[in-house]
Amino acid sequence: MDRVQTVVVGAGVVGLAVARELAVSGREVVIVERENAFGTGTSARNSEVIHAGIYYPAGSLKARLCIDGAERLYSYCRERSIPHRRCGKLIVACESEERSALEPIAKRAAECGAQGLRWLERSELAALEPSLRAQAALLSPNTGIVDSHAYMQALLADAEDRGATLAVASEVAAAKSTPGGFVLRIVSQGSESRIAAREVVNAAGLGAQGLARLTDGIPADSIPPLYLAKGNYFTTARRAPFSHLVYPLPNEAGLGVHLTLDLGGRARFGPDVEWVSELDYRVDANRMAAFEAQVRRYWPTLPPNSLSPGYSGIRPKLVGPGEAAADFRIDGAARHGVPGLVALFGIESPGLTASLAIAESVRAELDSL
Repeated sequence: MDRVQTVVVGAGVVGLAVARELAVSGREVVIVERENAFGTGTSARNSEVIHAGIYYPAGSLKARLCIDGAERLYSYCRERSIPHRRCGKLIVACESEERSALEPIAKRAAECGAQGLRWLERSELAALEPSLRAQAALLSPNTGIVDSHAYMQALLADAEDRGATLAVASEVAAAKSTPGGFVLRIVSQGSESRIAAREVVNAAGLGAQGLARLTDGIPADSIPPLYLAKGNYFTTARRAPFSHLVYPLPNEAGLGVHLTLDLGGRARFGPDVEWVSELDYRVDANRMAAFEAQVRRYWPTLPPNSLSPGYSGIRPKLVGPGEAAADFRIDGAARHGVPGLVALFGIESPGLTASLAIAESVRAELDSL
């Protein structure tokens, strides 16, 4: 039976960031990923936005780790020559009666410590983005975009340079707690093996609750429920006449159907919110009319029938429809009672932005043992 110090389960952006952090700290790390490659799940199905920490409650993990993580991410991208751009975004009030809804967003951002948010009136918006229809907006200059795949490649390369190993097409079938740590039963291409580890990090994303239920010693009542919120994206072949990201006012489950840009300047729209009961990444073309109606609120000259189904992602939410958004959970032994285990639950947006800060928090939790 192989023995290592630390096993990280899940090779999405957060799992790779954690593996890098732990490998840099001197640990021997094995990353176990059930898919055939890293970063093929939620980490590959998002807007690739570097968030500024605007929307989250002051003092929450989301607020703190997003703001800290954004600056870490910008710095890391510069150091590693990862394609990115601090393009800024506009949170828009399309109608006059929506102006007042921008005020609590600005207040919350200030309470969280998000820097640089600026109020723009209609005349300023017209000069900045002539094709935008809005009565007022908040400009977030620190919001940006990143090539998420290149970022994950760099994280993995850093981890491997420090001795970490990635095992793909490998799934944890059970994790048994022992006096010296854990024994994990791994299934890979029909064969089974066992690996002993002093520490385990559950960074399995959509599979985090399932893995927790397979981990010996975790009380069932410490495992949060999982709700699947599918976010559909539509794209257009037309060049969007915007240089900033454009966000409508947020709703109860997300940030609305927004316009984001990739690093080539191509526009994509989404995500919406579709509550589902199973993983299904198909995008229903019948949702296009609703997308067009929402986008035309801020881009009225969007040509008819110019949107096409793009892709979808599924957010691992801890609360269901109509409930207040939940915070990240970084659960150590104080919460679940199993020494050497850190379980990450509900790591949805802004997980990509916060990934380096989340990784440091996981290391600090393990170092405290």
